[in-house]
Amino acid sequence: MPATAADLRDRQIRFAVTGCGRIAEKHLSALAEHTDRAELVGVCETKDAVRDRVTAEHNVPGFRTQAEMIEAVKPDVVVLATPSGLHPQQTIEAARMDVNVMTEKPMATRWADGRAMVDACDRAGVRLFVVKQNRRNATLQLLKKAVSGGRFGRIYSVAINVFWTRPQDYYDSAGWRGTWEFDGGALMNQASHYIDLLEWLIGPIESIQAQTATLARNIEVEDTGAMLVRWRSGAIGTVNVSMLTYPENLEGSITILGEKGTVRVGGVAVNRIDHWKFAEPHPMDEEVANASYATTSVYGFGHPLYYDNVIKVLRGEAEPETDGREGLKSLEVLIAAYLSARDGQRISLPLEY
Repeated sequence: MPATAADLRDRQIRFAVTGCGRIAEKHLSALAEHTDRAELVGVCETKDAVRDRVTAEHNVPGFRTQAEMIEAVKPDVVVLATPSGLHPQQTIEAARMDVNVMTEKPMATRWADGRAMVDACDRAGVRLFVVKQNRRNATLQLLKKAVSGGRFGRIYSVAINVFWTRPQDYYDSAGWRGTWEFDGGALMNQASHYIDLLEWLIGPIESIQAQTATLARNIEVEDTGAMLVRWRSGAIGTVNVSMLTYPENLEGSITILGEKGTVRVGGVAVNRIDHWKFAEPHPMDEEVANASYATTSVYGFGHPLYYDNVIKVLRGEAEPETDGREGLKSLEVLIAAYLSARDGQRISLPLEY
């Protein structure tokens, strides 16, 4: 059985990381900021040179398989920083070994796999966390407060743009990149955190229509996509995504138009409040200038804050911000978009259960 909340309040929570690629560095750095309550106890990586480097840098044991790592170091949480298509198998394996799971986005590349992950963790009585660290951005936290506080009145229109660049050598750097089975395309991989904003900020979605295309990269999946979204509230929105922006990342933004307010959060990764106008003043307006921040990274700075929530949840001090069921919401939207693009039809939500 996994350790109880009472047990974990009396000691550091033991984290082990599966996968030591690009995104793993964000997790390792985040863990280093919480050494009072958490510790890294092991890493798993199939590439010998990468594994040896990480184990030397962090002074922890390294393993070739996740099962071997779990058996040897007995973690409380396994962090999945692996290709998305591997998350379901690795989650189910960890759950069967009574270990909580934190998985990077997207939680899976198939709808049935995402549901299987949630079911496996439910049966085992372990937690499943899906990383949505951009929700913790100061800019989006302020926007969430404005929406939740009713400052927009009725929301009419929403526009999300993700105009970044991923050159061919990015996809060529690993065999799993740009594949349907392990990665997903521009919508599922690069824009996943922006898809998450659709329901988190605006509410339940009625339907999705989408078009996708592979215009310039030699990959299985799309490098460009567009979505038309209708919410149950009647609001209409668009999502425009392309990994072909020349010559560098340009914009990651969300614009909301309502009867009593208009806001645009822009920058390269929703890190800057460009426009903030409401009919009625509010004390939160004074926070706008301090909410914006400079960044050269599209990952944002939310991983340490996300870990703080996970630690508090496991200690019985908080509720999870994004658990497996919350992760399913954005996966459902993504799958609906791909079905729409494939079949040329509007897809209603929820999907058939």
